[in-house]
Amino acid sequence: MTKPGVAVAAVAIALVGGVYLLAALQPDTFRIERSASIKAPPDKIFPYLNDFHRWTVWSPWEKMDPGMTRTYGPASSGKGALYSWDGSGKVGRGSMQIVESVPPSKLTLALDFARPMEAHNVVDFTLQPEGDATKVTWKMAGETPFAGKIFHLFVDMDKMVGNDFDTGLANLKAAAEK
Repeated sequence: MTKPGVAVAAVAIALVGGVYLLAALQPDTFRIERSASIKAPPDKIFPYLNDFHRWTVWSPWEKMDPGMTRTYGPASSGKGALYSWDGSGKVGRGSMQIVESVPPSKLTLALDFARPMEAHNVVDFTLQPEGDATKVTWKMAGETPFAGKIFHLFVDMDKMVGNDFDTGLANLKAAAEK
């Protein structure tokens, strides 16, 4: 190999090694959280979250791929309710199951993605009365595998998914405040 070729190879190896080192230093878990104040009582907002059929009203991903296939379990609301989807692009394929439902204050989901990349996360919605409004907090947390750590070096997941959360909360606000 010529001297310029050796130098290019050495730089490439150093860059790849640097990316791997930076990725290794990233946290093993992630958390994305957004909140909104909705001028409605919790018992008016909670049904939009607790019933998967009502997610079409407010979920930002429902509008990204209107042609996606949706499948509901025997129950579509409350603890044990199951919802699966299969779509193109950003929505991918996955499922959600309600693992805890405490009307009208808390909902916890097990969120599993199969595509565009496999992931297993926990989603929490909390509703706290604040005067004539309700503070709705939407949180997603999970483990970050090594490939995800590399991805996070180049893509700000908090901003990307957080923007979707902001859109969803704005849609939920519009629906609940009608």
